[in-house]
Amino acid sequence: MKYVIGVDLGTSAVKTVLVDPQGKVAFEHSESYPLSRPQPNWSEQNPEDWVKGTLVSLRRLIEVSGIDPSQVDGLSFSGQMHGLVLVDKEGQVLRPAILWNDTRTTAQCRRIEKTLGATLIEVARNRALEGFTLPKILWVQENEPEVLSQAYQFLLPKDYVRLRLTGDYAMDYSDAAGTLLLDVGSKTWSAEIAEAFELPLSLCPRLVESFEQTGTLLPDIAEASGLLSSTKVFAGGADNACGALGAGVLGEGRTMCSIGTSGVVLSYESNKDLNLEGKVHFFNHGEKDAYYIMGVTLAAGHSLTWFKETFAADKSFDELLNGVSSIPAGSGGLLFTPYIVGERTPHPDANIRGSFIGMDSGHTLTHFTRSVLEGITFSLRESIEIVRDSGKEITEIIAIGGGAKNEAWLQMQADIFNASIVKLESEQGPAMGAAMLAAYGSGWFTSLSACAEAFIRPADVYKPDPKQAAIYDGLFNLYQEVYGQTRELNNKLAAYRQ
Repeated sequence: MKYVIGVDLGTSAVKTVLVDPQGKVAFEHSESYPLSRPQPNWSEQNPEDWVKGTLVSLRRLIEVSGIDPSQVDGLSFSGQMHGLVLVDKEGQVLRPAILWNDTRTTAQCRRIEKTLGATLIEVARNRALEGFTLPKILWVQENEPEVLSQAYQFLLPKDYVRLRLTGDYAMDYSDAAGTLLLDVGSKTWSAEIAEAFELPLSLCPRLVESFEQTGTLLPDIAEASGLLSSTKVFAGGADNACGALGAGVLGEGRTMCSIGTSGVVLSYESNKDLNLEGKVHFFNHGEKDAYYIMGVTLAAGHSLTWFKETFAADKSFDELLNGVSSIPAGSGGLLFTPYIVGERTPHPDANIRGSFIGMDSGHTLTHFTRSVLEGITFSLRESIEIVRDSGKEITEIIAIGGGAKNEAWLQMQADIFNASIVKLESEQGPAMGAAMLAAYGSGWFTSLSACAEAFIRPADVYKPDPKQAAIYDGLFNLYQEVYGQTRELNNKLAAYRQ
């Protein structure tokens, strides 16, 4: 029996999965690592923590499974997007990584918009948002120029881990698309954008396809991981691109909804010239010469985690969600907006904050819990409506992530999105997508689509209830009014956030 390994480098932990040729996960293991917030709006990690966690997870995967290391054909990666890792000529990290959920770069975003104007959307195909990589580079340029002067190249999180495992500097197109330095349509680094900010193109690593082999394991890494030095290593992709692969989003009309720390609505796109004027993200797919459009809710699962830890720390998530199906749609007139760390789609606003509206003394913890679920799902529907407005018909959505683990929430998604929600038999999301890249790269299949047919199987389908869908249509219209009516107040309250 041969296997491949998918390595999913997340924000809080790294997860490894051992997958057989039928797409079955034989074993999995995860290792957590710390997140640092040294100042308000900052979010950083030590890149070496990713490497240590990955090596421990790989070794445990091999030990627990009991397989011979020679049975592993290859491994590939899924990685948290946008995070800035600066390394010198020896590959040494120059400062802590600045992560995707770091929002210190508002001034740099405005600088990008002023400098590039319409060129930004025409070339990079995305708006300048605090989470992206170029604003982070400019922040270092302005605040830590001595660090940038030492930089040989910048890497994204999974690319740094792969560098440490193989010694190879590279970045795949799906992750590079989230930097604002890539000409997304032509799949090349943009000299025009780099020169506009006096950045040498040599700062950008070599570009590769997600399924391209980028080396084998270094001898000391092989020993530490329990694998062979001959194990093939493939480039991998951005977590959302890999999530799309793992959900089988490999053709027109295919759409997924992923609810993790953040929430993502993603739809396959084959037209590289599609321009949605920055209303949603437009990125390169893990499949060659394919793309996807994507909307993001910054605090999706994070909103639920925050709510549980703040108001029901003694309960498990299952206990917290138990009973939400007994509360009618609309949570008894209670409305939640999940802007607790700002928002991205359709409101790229780092200052907006969340709210509960309509509270009264009759509301219970279960009302509040359902309201949080509804608010997260309303936010994701905003992205779905933008995709629909682009001309795509969305009648079926594949659910992955934490939002696919609870039946009441799955039915809620069907009713709020007014689309059938498909739950997969084995929902591994980005980790499965990474494994698929390794399987295809290793020659197991003739295409990623063929791999998806073998690996991905639906388990359940949740269809919208017409009456519930009608109720949610009205509530969604109310939800959309909240942002505009509270934005000015939130901006004023920002002065009191310490």
